[in-house]
Amino acid sequence: MERLQKILSRAGVASRREAERWIVEGRVSVNGTVVRKLGSQADPAKDSIKVDGKRLKIAAVPLYFAFHKPPGIITTLDDPEHRPDLRQFIHRLGEKRRVFPVGRLDFNSEGLLLLTNDGELAQRLTHPRFGVKKVYRVKLSACPGERELAALSQGIRLEDGVTAHARVRVLEKLKKNAWVEIEIQEGRNREVRRMFAALGYFVEKLIRIRVGPVALGLLAPGKLRPLSQLEINALKHAVGL
Repeated sequence: MERLQKILSRAGVASRREAERWIVEGRVSVNGTVVRKLGSQADPAKDSIKVDGKRLKIAAVPLYFAFHKPPGIITTLDDPEHRPDLRQFIHRLGEKRRVFPVGRLDFNSEGLLLLTNDGELAQRLTHPRFGVKKVYRVKLSACPGERELAALSQGIRLEDGVTAHARVRVLEKLKKNAWVEIEIQEGRNREVRRMFAALGYFVEKLIRIRVGPVALGLLAPGKLRPLSQLEINALKHAVGL
């Protein structure tokens, strides 16, 4: 017996977080009975598990992609508020190659988003215990000074606690703005934006350029590419798989 959200994640239809939302919304049934309680278990080998009335099939072939999320896209496959989501980009893979996003990028941000149907890898990549580093290039409303850079490096107090140490440097100082690069290892909601806001800076543009060993590179907005075997192996090694 396994938890339903884990079964759905392993089947490659959703991340565990997304699967939990589906369960609470009453979209998942086991042997004809709708299940809304998180933590409910089932046996995928014996039970009839359905999502939106469609029988669940366990994914046979693991898939791994890098995607350049454009700004103005919500990081989900099924947005309840009907905002532009990832379906328009992923549908080209076909029904038999369904993947889901690993973690999130907020609506206005862009950059590297990993897509997979490997639920165990996705879970570890997003769990703070494994400390997978993420690198962002950020355009700020002004150039931070040495004191602000030191504060970011040591940790910023936010409403949900002090952030972990970050690596940050100024890339380019413009007339009124500045580009900085920041590396973090947590996955809090809108963390980078909130860190700079706490110091009085407005984030004008935010681009994620790396997740662990995988780089965005020259991948154009809205495009995706399969990860190489070397990248897949490096990701798994980073989280102990």
